[in-house]
Amino acid sequence: MSGQLKEIKTRIKSVESTQQITKAMKLVSASKLRRAQDRIIKMRPYALKLNEILANIAEAAEGDVSIEYAVQRPAEKILVVILTSDRGLCGGFNNNAGKLVTQMLEEKYSKQYAAGNVSVMYIGKKGYEIFKKNKEINHVRDYVNAFGDLSFDNVSAIAEHVMNAFVKKEYDRVEVVYHRFKNQIIQIPAVEQFLPIQKLEAEGVDQKDENKVKADFEFEPNKEELIAELAPKILKTQFYRYLLENNASEHGARMTAMDNATENAEELIKDLKIKFNRARQAAITTQIVEIVSGAAALQGD
Repeated sequence: MSGQLKEIKTRIKSVESTQQITKAMKLVSASKLRRAQDRIIKMRPYALKLNEILANIAEAAEGDVSIEYAVQRPAEKILVVILTSDRGLCGGFNNNAGKLVTQMLEEKYSKQYAAGNVSVMYIGKKGYEIFKKNKEINHVRDYVNAFGDLSFDNVSAIAEHVMNAFVKKEYDRVEVVYHRFKNQIIQIPAVEQFLPIQKLEAEGVDQKDENKVKADFEFEPNKEELIAELAPKILKTQFYRYLLENNASEHGARMTAMDNATENAEELIKDLKIKFNRARQAAITTQIVEIVSGAAALQGD
């Protein structure tokens, strides 16, 4: 019985130690989340509006100016950019992104996948860990550590690499898989087409609507120069938003996971203490019975 009590006591100490770690990780994630959330909340309206302007310009300029990032080609060579975290302990955050990519490979791009024409770029170490055994994928690991430096300049360099590869026809379509941040509890796995630039009709706008007013832009100094300067900057801003969304989502998911782990540890500690008290009471009762039995035996003698 003493051995059982010792074992339960050791388990209680172990769980309490784990609980302290999860509490600390929750506080760290909460602190990082506040900063990450502030960045994406300020950035998102700006990036989305710029993206809308770019789609509008691409539609308005069609037939007049060729935008190299809006060229529609048969989708034969695909690049999927998957954004995950560098570390675990964030619930199903990384697996959800992995499932989304797997679904794309098996359904949307099954022909390209079977032909070996799908490349996956990993931003975040966990994404590569999910797919590293898949020999049918062309793995792009050049920017797996990008979350170590989330500056605009660093992210712009990644976006520029992807954009140049598209222009050189290394890829015909670029899709980004990331988590859209809603709040600290809800992070939504999402897929967005990065290249080619989607025009408004590709986003569900009915071009046959007679009441629809087509955007009319006046370009200064001239259309060609302005689009050549504007399009890359807007695309880089959009790519930067993907990483900020995913970064905030990661910290939210980890904070939630650590909060749940802390609560589970508390419940486990309560159960173990009840079990310990019952075992101790049983041990005391056994000792009392032994003493009474011994005394009765002596009296009988």
